[in-house]
Formats: sequence, structure tokens, C-alpha cells
Amino acid sequence: MVDFQSSYADVNGIRLHYISVGQGKLIMFVHGFPEFWGEWENQLVEFGKDYQAVAPDMRGYNLSSKPDDVEAYHAKHLIKDLRALAEHLGHQKFILVAHDWGGAVAWSAAMRYPECVEKLIIINSPHPAVFARELLNNPDQQAASQYMLLFRSAKAERILSENNYARLMDMVTQFGSKWDMTEKVRLKYIEAWSQPGALTGGLNYYRVSPLYPPTSPEDVAKIKSILNLPQEMLAVRVPTLVLWGEQDRALLTGNLDGLEDYIEDLTVKRIPEGSHWVSHEQPERVNALIREFLG
Repeated sequence: MVDFQSSYADVNGIRLHYISVGQGKLIMFVHGFPEFWGEWENQLVEFGKDYQAVAPDMRGYNLSSKPDDVEAYHAKHLIKDLRALAEHLGHQKFILVAHDWGGAVAWSAAMRYPECVEKLIIINSPHPAVFARELLNNPDQQAASQYMLLFRSAKAERILSENNYARLMDMVTQFGSKWDMTEKVRLKYIEAWSQPGALTGGLNYYRVSPLYPPTSPEDVAKIKSILNLPQEMLAVRVPTLVLWGEQDRALLTGNLDGLEDYIEDLTVKRIPEGSHWVSHEQPERVNALIREFLG
């Protein structure tokens, strides 16, 4: 029986809940929307054998702090959360594995703190500059991202929580998904979503981001401002593995085109039959690809 140790860390002005398994070099697993640390149960079991495998609830989610201010969910705060948690655990360097919004934070962490991130593993999460390009120029990605406009709106909480979170549950079990969620897991997700303030906390990641399908000249200008950042601010200088389930209906494979322009040491592994939720659908395969990359 694997010992999932549940703990809290007071870091960067908030309280983060996290699960830790095993000892050794730190490997941190960062979830996206609308998940929580439980996204990574399979990986915690596997990598806890020879690492300290840690999966936090990101700020705004499940059992972690949920600041009221939307600006508190800006990437600059989220990446400091991860670095501060690593330091709290006694590590200056760590391996970062991340999916979806967790991936957005991880890309930023690797750009901002390359001295802290030993290796970066991204699962179905686009590099911000590549995603900006796709949102501006790719009509298919613009169409696939329309849900973001709902998530940014004031009515998002009401719509997503109706009928015991039916719309949110559809989202994670559809989108091309082959994730066969058990009833036990389904109840865990609903419990995480039902924590006071948790749905708003997760949605605030969308509300604070400049990356969404543009509906005005101002939106276009915000997206272009990312593409106009200096190349060195967008460069990833740590060895990077990108795993991509090609059946992802929200984040299309165009997000893989041109990645090499920003990443010095890049490995891409496409999983043709995987969806956005590939780490749930094919955990053994995902774990094996991460193992191979870590060498």
C-alpha cells in the first residue's frame, strides 16, 4: 500500500496543500483545470519509488488557499508558489511535470527560474508564444478555445456547477476522452469542486490570462504583446519533453508547430489515440515515456 502523505505548507503568502510519496530528488506534478492533486495518483505511485514525488493542489483549488483577488492568480504568483514549495521541502532544484494550466505555469517557471528546474515535462499544454500565435492565426484553434469565453464570464460558476457539476463532469469525460472514470474517482472530483471557493479559484486562471480567443482589437493587442516579448523571455533552456495526446479537442496539434524555436533541448512524443486526458487514459505509457526521458 502506497503511503500518500497529506501536508500543508505556508509559502508565498498562502497555504498550499500537497501530497508527497517517497524520498530522494524532488519531482513535482502540477495539475490543470478542473483537477486537483488527484490527477497524479498513478504518477505518485510510480515515481515515489525512487523520488520524492509531490503533487500540490494549486492555489484556488481543493484544499489550498483561494485568494479572492483575480490578480492573485497571475502566473508570476503561481510560479513563486512552486519554487517556494520546493524550498519548503528542502530542494533548490526539481523536475517539473505538468498538464493543462499546470503546464502554463510550468512553462513560465522554466523560463523564469531555469536554475531551479532540472527537467521539464509538459502534457498537452501549449507554450505561451505558440498558443498566442494559434489564437491569432488558426481558425480551428480559435473555435476549439471558445469555451474559454464562458469560463471567463460571470455566469461560469452557475453553469458549471448546475446539476451537481454535470457540465464540468461532461467536460472531463468528453473532449475526445477515453478516460474511464470510476465512481470513486468521480466522487473525489465533485468533492474537490465543492470546496468553498474552489470553482471560482480555478476559473480565475482563465480570467487573469491574456490568452483566449480574441473578440475585440484590445484582445488582439493583448495576445500580440506576448508574441512581441523578447525572445530570451520566451526561451526554455532546460531539457524539455512534450507529450501530446493528438485527440485533444481543446488544444490542437498546431500547438506543436514551431516549439523548437523556443526550446533548446526538445523531445516531442505524440500519442495519436490519446486525448487531453492522456495521463488518465494511458498512465503506464505516460510513466514509461517520462522514465525514458529522465534516463
